[in-house]
Amino acid sequence: MDLSKPLAYRMRPKNLEEYVGQEHILGKDKILYRTIKADRLSSIILWGPPGCGKTSLARVISETTKYKFTRINAVTAGVGDIKNAVLEASNLMLNPSGKCILFIDEIHRFNKLQQDALLPYVENGTVILVGATTENPYFEVNKALISRSMVVKLEPLTIENIYEVLKRSLTAEEGLGSYNIEIEDETLRKIAEVSNGDVRTALNGLEVAVLTTKMDANGVIKITNQIAADSVQNRKAIFDKNGDSHYDNISAFIKSMRGSDADAAIFYLARALNGGEDPMFLARRIVISATEDVGMANPNALVIANNAMQAVHMVGMPEARIILAEAAIYVATSPKSNAAYLAIDRALEDVKNKDTGEVPMHIRNAPVKGMEQFGYHNGYKYPHDYPAHFVEQQYLPDKIVGTKYYIKDDTVAENT
Repeated sequence: MDLSKPLAYRMRPKNLEEYVGQEHILGKDKILYRTIKADRLSSIILWGPPGCGKTSLARVISETTKYKFTRINAVTAGVGDIKNAVLEASNLMLNPSGKCILFIDEIHRFNKLQQDALLPYVENGTVILVGATTENPYFEVNKALISRSMVVKLEPLTIENIYEVLKRSLTAEEGLGSYNIEIEDETLRKIAEVSNGDVRTALNGLEVAVLTTKMDANGVIKITNQIAADSVQNRKAIFDKNGDSHYDNISAFIKSMRGSDADAAIFYLARALNGGEDPMFLARRIVISATEDVGMANPNALVIANNAMQAVHMVGMPEARIILAEAAIYVATSPKSNAAYLAIDRALEDVKNKDTGEVPMHIRNAPVKGMEQFGYHNGYKYPHDYPAHFVEQQYLPDKIVGTKYYIKDDTVAENT
């Protein structure tokens, strides 16, 4: 083993027995475990966050299969690399099986043309595709490839999973076994915790701690909580403002405000800000929630949200976080009504799909003298001339008289 390579690389599992985590797909009774063991793998797409074991699983497959295993990275590869892999696989002199397992890391970075180039070879069985992606493959990968592959979702590793790998790395020959390291289990668990499910981050942090700490007089490297904290830095956020987690997080933020859970709304707001989300984007979502979800139950929510958006624009970060928090809490704790939202959608549906008739003559505009003789404005009753500033008269066109668009619910104040 080349000890000059990063610890995370050296500690990758060589077989399924060494693979840690993902029991929901790699338990001994699970189909993926059985197909890898039996070397009967069909095309799969491994989908999961960074450091959850996608590449490690591909390496295990490469060590297990009898087929030619070829690895390319979608960042640097092109159609030519795909064709070369297929040509090598089809050479029966060099590869009697006539097929290969082609592992494509970051397959979501392949464009449509590159993904289309894979299709005929996956279709005829020359290529068994193993794709790895951090993005939602249902959005980022060609639907034809998806239909020919099994999508396998990998979850972030648990603290126990990462702790197990860290513990093993301290004694493994390919790991840190050549060092005399003293570290408390509590410190190892802390490293596992702050890595947020990314075993690569945890191993990198442990390696930095070991390599930058001087031995004591007895040749022991003592890793304290402080050294570990300095090596790993801040808790790693599972958030990509341009990726799938962006949509998941903003969806959770909106649903938490809609569901009147202020604590959850603040949590997802913090998660977004920590991940580098644009504060103005978050402010606009709060404005939308104020109208869509609070609406007529508390019209002042729109005023608060809109003022907050203006303040965020003027003030900027880091103070904007307080403004966003105040507005999100106000929206979350307000009574809710989607009556206005439903009303405009009902009206739009009728306008688009029905013959709704003409504007009644008595409420039409008559800006030029003489139009009254054609019925414009004739018979209009000015509400302010009547008691309580109200008088009964028809406003809707004849064809839809009596239609109800705005249906007040029990959270809306009587005076609205």
